[in-house]
Amino acid sequence: MNQVPSEPTAERPHGRLLSMKEVCRETSYHRATIYRHIQAGTFPQRRRLGKRRVGWFESEIEAWKAAQPIAD
Repeated sequence: MNQVPSEPTAERPHGRLLSMKEVCRETSYHRATIYRHIQAGTFPQRRRLGKRRVGWFESEIEAWKAAQPIAD
């Protein structure tokens, strides 16, 4: 079974692309919350992959998560 490496490589400088479902799982946010943060400019921009499909670079989501304050 071939899996796409998640670490950035020369061929994939940003790592793999995450689907909306994967981004929701990684951030624990609902899709509507993600879109609100995108509108506010506080979330990484999505990349259009097709007519009805978008994705996010894994490295950008990881960097965004690392920059979030830790809740008390």
